[in-house]
Amino acid sequence: MTNREPTVTPYGAWSSPITARSLVEGAVGISEVRVDPEDPDLIWWSESRPEEGGRTAIMHARLDEAAAVPGPPVEITPPDANVRTLVHEYGGGSWWPHAGTLYYVDFSDQRLRRLDPDGTITELTPEPETPRALRYADGRLTPDAAWIVCVRERHGTGDEPANELVAIATDGSSTVEVLWAEADFVMAPRLALDGARIAWISWDHPNMPWDATRLHIHEFADGRIGDEIVTLGTDDEISFCEPEFGIHGLRVCSDHEGWWNLYDVDHPCGTLLPVVSGEFDIATPPWVFGMQRWGAPATTAFGPEHVIAVAGLATGDELIVDGRTIATADSSIVSVSHVRPGADGDHRTGPGIAYAGAGYDHETEVVSVRISEGGGLSRTVVRPSREPGFDRGLLISPEWISFPTGADGEATAHGLYYAPTNPDHVGPPDEAPPLLVLAHGGPTAQARRQIQAGILYWTSRGIAVVDVDYRGSTGYGRDYRRALTGRWGLADVEDCVGAARYLAERGDVDGDRLMIRGGSAGGFTVLAALAFHDGFAVGASRYGVADLEALATDTHKFESRYLDSLIGPYPEARDVYVARSPIHHVDRIDVPMIVLQGDEDAIVPPNQSEMIVDALEAKGIPVAYLLFEGEQHGFRRADNIVRALESELAFFGRVLGFTPADPLPAVEIR
Repeated sequence: MTNREPTVTPYGAWSSPITARSLVEGAVGISEVRVDPEDPDLIWWSESRPEEGGRTAIMHARLDEAAAVPGPPVEITPPDANVRTLVHEYGGGSWWPHAGTLYYVDFSDQRLRRLDPDGTITELTPEPETPRALRYADGRLTPDAAWIVCVRERHGTGDEPANELVAIATDGSSTVEVLWAEADFVMAPRLALDGARIAWISWDHPNMPWDATRLHIHEFADGRIGDEIVTLGTDDEISFCEPEFGIHGLRVCSDHEGWWNLYDVDHPCGTLLPVVSGEFDIATPPWVFGMQRWGAPATTAFGPEHVIAVAGLATGDELIVDGRTIATADSSIVSVSHVRPGADGDHRTGPGIAYAGAGYDHETEVVSVRISEGGGLSRTVVRPSREPGFDRGLLISPEWISFPTGADGEATAHGLYYAPTNPDHVGPPDEAPPLLVLAHGGPTAQARRQIQAGILYWTSRGIAVVDVDYRGSTGYGRDYRRALTGRWGLADVEDCVGAARYLAERGDVDGDRLMIRGGSAGGFTVLAALAFHDGFAVGASRYGVADLEALATDTHKFESRYLDSLIGPYPEARDVYVARSPIHHVDRIDVPMIVLQGDEDAIVPPNQSEMIVDALEAKGIPVAYLLFEGEQHGFRRADNIVRALESELAFFGRVLGFTPADPLPAVEIR
């Protein structure tokens, strides 16, 4: 900690130990916590590693059964493995453990493999005729471990890939049986504990899985689907997600009451009985496979079954135990994901769960929580996060703000505001800081409630940041999430503009030095904000959408009809697509931009970014363009992450007239 008085320094020019390189040095993205169903003291998780080319490795550690003390983390996958599926392009659910054996999809060829405890690797699926044409995700093993039931995405079948449920033999015979293929999409195949029933979720175009889905429950035996028990949902705007069987049957999250709450499913009649309910979302939009935010330890040794769920509140996540008690077990945790039933324990430790948790003072860590006989919680960190490596005076807990928005200020939107913070610097008394407005992707996503070194990179340099939960964001219930229906490019943009105006009028920031940055859907929001609104002085678009028509006709299957709800059906609503596409209104963009793009992006292809760059260049607007080789949708490689962030800082400083204290690379401005 520093004890000296802070120096008066212009905003944007503060020196900071949080460098772009420090964001990736030793960084790992911890996610997808699993508990071995046959060995519940063995906790598994995945780690994505920017310094290793963005590859994902699988780890595990064992809890001591009596003392609940974790053993050392062990990397299970070989150093050349990259565990990542491309189903839906976004992936997720690319691995699962069973009795110490790991089943995983390798990014290189998308084939499913079995990794035995002795290190032997067996390929379980055949090699497709064309590379990566057969992709697998979201698997579960039958109780006898003879079959894996999972999602397969089969390319080269026609106008779009086929998505189906399949059963894969685990003996290495490359036997793959199609179980069900009667919908455009399937996810979350789940087996009852005795293997006698199976449940899964399906939906059809033009819905997304957070719009309207169906829950199927069938009999199951010998690796085959049997008679239908019940199917819930049609196209009535009810979204089911995160199903799972336990000792008391099937539970699922549903938003039919306005929030993604947890329900028991009465199989014969399909009645939903509330288990954990309230004005909070337990589930999150299933952009990726394998998400889970509730768990029920499979034991009744301590009386009634315990149910632990995450309540997604506007200010952060809370753990709900047994539907009554809200408990955090650690007040520093404000973001919880991948909740899994944990160790059954003994008479001293009790049953438990495992999850990935983060706070505003630490990155994601793997946590085991035990429930005592009296209902108390004890917490063990299985895989700690990395140390920040800098003065904790640079850490910030943001202010959650709500502000008026819309054409007449009749609506309300939300955001997380981060004030400039650095114990070594203060700004001049007659100066307000510049503001960076962040538009998250999705657009059905949410500003992250946890430490983000990428935000501290800006605030520690004297730049304020607001992370906007514009209308359409998750975490505020179904009505708020659907407030973007038909209004993408309007409501989200109004809310980003409204957040900046609110903070400027409040006196927190300089209204003449407003920046806006976003990626993917957030990149479109950036482009639309610059094309249709005044006020922002500079923008940064990462793989953003410039031409809505091009996106409607040239993107992957999962999102190929997403714009039907966000904009309108195409081509029937072509006039709306043209009216809202920034590429057709580049004459109205009068501020400089930096555009960043991956050259292997299948979701927003490079031609989207190149169209806007060429148009701005032709108009004479200063524009910088960075194309990253080997990157898909989002940047995973350490050097590219560093270059992207440093280039944005250099570009913003050059446009707004502040001189960063860092040695930064030259950015070519066309």
